[in-house]
Amino acid sequence: MSRITTPFGYDSTAAEVIAGVDLTGRRAVVTGGASGIGVETARALATAGAEVTLAVRNTAAAERTAAGIIESTGNNHVFVAPIELADRESVKAFAAGWDGPLHILVNNAGVMAEPLNRTPEGWEHQFATNHLGHFGLALGLHNALAAAGDARIVAVSSSAHLRSDVHLDDLHFEHRPYEPWSSYGQSKTANVLFAVEASKRWASDGIVANSLMPGGIRTALQRHIAQDVLTQWETEYRWKTVEQGAATSVLLAASPLVQGVTGRYFEDNNEALPNVPGENTGVAAYALDPESAARLWDLSIELLNS
Repeated sequence: MSRITTPFGYDSTAAEVIAGVDLTGRRAVVTGGASGIGVETARALATAGAEVTLAVRNTAAAERTAAGIIESTGNNHVFVAPIELADRESVKAFAAGWDGPLHILVNNAGVMAEPLNRTPEGWEHQFATNHLGHFGLALGLHNALAAAGDARIVAVSSSAHLRSDVHLDDLHFEHRPYEPWSSYGQSKTANVLFAVEASKRWASDGIVANSLMPGGIRTALQRHIAQDVLTQWETEYRWKTVEQGAATSVLLAASPLVQGVTGRYFEDNNEALPNVPGENTGVAAYALDPESAARLWDLSIELLNS
């Protein structure tokens, strides 16, 4: 397969990527749409005429966000619905409450490098939120996505996937010491593997699925990271604005430039190159491994049904 490239790059914004795209009549869900790059992803889709639902924990904040998007875009089809991704009953309720086709699902919400926290099931919280919640949401919305005929799933991953493969024999740190970044990295690798497997299992339904690294953006996602670490990052990395950070999500969600593209990992609005060991860019081979993707899918179903 040849590498997918576009005219857009590191500095491109969501508004630039969506310019000229008409999403009238199309419906989108953006998890975590009330903060960070989720806001700008939702705003870009609404600007192009899509109906957008912000799937969020904090509905009060999301209502304010929705009002701001409506005011800035003139599109009053921006809605809010509650979801707690680490709670499988909440995820099921969201999916059960959805009516009609769904054209775009952006799995954007997440938690990063938090102290050890477990769900009532005993699941490690980062994995439960970042992977299992979004996995269950996609499964629950599968029929709605299939009904669209040409739906797109966008899985927001991270270069942190380079920190850890998925430990299929110990997903929840029951037999190894917990380390916040390894946990986050594992969950972000899981996001990539989900897109790889969904692209195969759901191809006959007209559903495409891709994953991406949005870039380094200063948002509430870093709330668990020590200030001295953040200060060090400021000197070591080039940060994106939230508008730039949302660009690759918007590209995969809406651009005709990637029509039909599926099962791939993007960064800076282009398909990523293979990671070079020691570098913090590109995609790890283990994150695209079809056997791991299939095993993770089956294990995830077992967990959600347990």
